[in-house]
Amino acid sequence: MAERKLTVLQLLPELESGGVERGTLEIARGLVKAGHRSLVVSAGGQLVSRLTGQGSEHIELPVGRKSLWSLRLVSRLRRLMLDESIDIVHARSRLPGWLAWLAWRGLPAEWRPGFVTTVHGLYSVSRYSRIMTRGQRVIAVSESARRYITDNYPKTEVARIRVIERGIDPEIYPFGFRPGDAWISRWYQDFPFLLERHVLTLPGRITRLKGHEDFLHMLAGLVKAGLPVYGLIVGGEDPRHRAYAEQLQGTVQKLGLDGLVTFTGQRMDLRDILSLSNLVFSLSNKPESFGRTVCEALSLGVPVVGYDHGGVGETLARVYPQGRVPVGDIDALTARVQQLLEHPEPVDPAAFTSVQEMQERTLALYREVAPS
Repeated sequence: MAERKLTVLQLLPELESGGVERGTLEIARGLVKAGHRSLVVSAGGQLVSRLTGQGSEHIELPVGRKSLWSLRLVSRLRRLMLDESIDIVHARSRLPGWLAWLAWRGLPAEWRPGFVTTVHGLYSVSRYSRIMTRGQRVIAVSESARRYITDNYPKTEVARIRVIERGIDPEIYPFGFRPGDAWISRWYQDFPFLLERHVLTLPGRITRLKGHEDFLHMLAGLVKAGLPVYGLIVGGEDPRHRAYAEQLQGTVQKLGLDGLVTFTGQRMDLRDILSLSNLVFSLSNKPESFGRTVCEALSLGVPVVGYDHGGVGETLARVYPQGRVPVGDIDALTARVQQLLEHPEPVDPAAFTSVQEMQERTLALYREVAPS
């Protein structure tokens, strides 16, 4: 008997950039490839065209707007579930999760689709965050995320939790990858001084959580020690955090780092930048549930230095333990980086969950809860 085709609805605040957004697109692509119907609800963003270009449908609704007005969307979502014969509702963020759950709960039990949530982050513990544990299946993106659930929401049935790590495409991030000659030529035309310096790269959007201040203070310590280093901060600036971005520029000047650090903004060639870096960093001051760029850099064979907590510490402990640093200890961070620059320790090839494995395991989970 042929396998029944599913109609899956994923919900998230917007489709701009970030790990949640990438995971949504990867599952959407996997659904379409397997012959299922993929719908995504969000407030829109630059990734919508990529989503629809891969065969999914996008429905623009402001499900991430934190306002009582958003409760008006509950009836629209409920109607959407019925009109489009949704088999699976997959909530990927807290406010969309609440709206989807209220809509889902309001349906007669026999008409309800399967309800799935993903714990992408180690959220503040609260009744508001608890919605992410209410799925009939709850996906944890790492062992750290699973522990977060069981430690903070002990009423969540363990049988409903499934660890499905975010995937790395081994064809896109092969060990030992180097960019093409044309890209390298353009890169060094733009940044000729990088040829003579150790390149230290911090990927991540310009927000207070990502540890940019620690990165800059570490860089200043290395310069003071006489090391030829250059810092790249690769990530887009959110207009909502413009004051913080201006603060970082002030820190650059205060530390005497003018000419020794560049804010590249959002780049579509992050893989190439990572591959030509001497060290890549993950310095979030709050534990992250996964840390995708850490896995991507290590998959390429590029050493990573990161704070030893959450999913990042988990990955480093398994693949590159010499890159672990106590959280917030800038002196230890600077010393570890100096040691690795003066006495490099290579990354050994390691196995990571592939995007295809992530897609297959998620589809299998959908089938468990889809109405018969």
